[in-house]
Amino acid sequence: MHIAIVSGEYPPRWGGIGSVVFHLAGHFVQLGHEVSIITRSHSDSVPSQEGVEVIPVRWARLPMAFTRSYGKNAIKALKRLHSRKPIDVINAHLPLVSWKRREFKWLEANIAPVVSCLHGSWLGEKEGVKRAAAARESATWRNPNDLAILTTAGWYSKYERAGILESSICVANSQSTLKEFNRWYRPDENFDCEVILWGCDHKVFRPSNTDEESEQLEHERIRRLYGCGDEAALSHQSDTNTPMLLAVGRLVARKGYMTLLRAMPKVLNKNPGAKLVIVGRGHMKASLEKNARKLGISDSIHIQSSLSFAELAQHFRSADLVVYPSYYEGQGLIPLESLASGTPVATVDQEPLTEMVDSTVGGLFKRGDPVDLARCVNEMLSSDETAGKAILGRERVLSKYTYENNASEYEAVFQRAIEKKG
Repeated sequence: MHIAIVSGEYPPRWGGIGSVVFHLAGHFVQLGHEVSIITRSHSDSVPSQEGVEVIPVRWARLPMAFTRSYGKNAIKALKRLHSRKPIDVINAHLPLVSWKRREFKWLEANIAPVVSCLHGSWLGEKEGVKRAAAARESATWRNPNDLAILTTAGWYSKYERAGILESSICVANSQSTLKEFNRWYRPDENFDCEVILWGCDHKVFRPSNTDEESEQLEHERIRRLYGCGDEAALSHQSDTNTPMLLAVGRLVARKGYMTLLRAMPKVLNKNPGAKLVIVGRGHMKASLEKNARKLGISDSIHIQSSLSFAELAQHFRSADLVVYPSYYEGQGLIPLESLASGTPVATVDQEPLTEMVDSTVGGLFKRGDPVDLARCVNEMLSSDETAGKAILGRERVLSKYTYENNASEYEAVFQRAIEKKG
């Protein structure tokens, strides 16, 4: 079949949606399908994949508003694409594309059935921003994206509602996301929605290969770079006195970085040689560095604004523990990438994170609670069971959360949408 994927993110935008779409497209091609990606234009070059056509379209560079301008131009691109290569199914990734109900209906009637992926919601993002602001994570007005979410999420939610009412089938990326859409939009009995949690690239995010010399040298370089390279750490032993904590994600308030910083003094009290490495881009870097100085922990904090995919994967392998203190996620891929890398993870005891991580493969702490976060981290660093949890975590990813599984599951959904249309 010819699958047209409409996604506001695609490499070089390596956000969660962009990463998912890139890998999913490649696996669709391996299953014998043709794939066209309609995404926002970008000044940097797009990575090529055999069998995947990428069609960039114009968009207004304004927070939230870009979803509507991009959506209009995506429809024009779909019309042109369908005229030269008939489309069998349209896969729209919400909420980064905004279409009206009549536009969904037109696409369904004139081009192909629409399967909409629900990656969380604008109203959920708004709640996450509000929770983060209440916890003094960051001044929301300083970030145009957070401010736009707070002030316009209600308006743009109507496009999400249009998606669930007019798509042939919807697919939520977690039970938590499905509950959100049912609670806020109260769809009728015709709402056809499945839940498929995204996987991760288990070949890129994998445990360390200690027999590979170049990889071992890179591990040693990273540990020494951050000042956490004692002999045990360099040998991948868990009894290191210089544990490396890793946090990955955009530097925005709802990711919970201030809570993590506030937990660090208690972590350092038990583990004085620990270092926290934060990897992400965003408006909060200067604020995080300022607060680290106020807390007297600057020497233990390192912030990397950007890493290549290969460097990020090695950071996951080299870390002793990944910490993910987010206030809101549709699903949240970072914990899966950690587990796939054979690295234990500590995250919040809230859905959707608990749909992937439980006490058998990781550690859980109360959202927004730096004291409980520190407790969880210290317990995991000192426990003999932590290494075993990481092994079980890798096994869980391989059994349930891979793009191979996702591609097969979506192939069945697309076929059902085509049959449903008749």
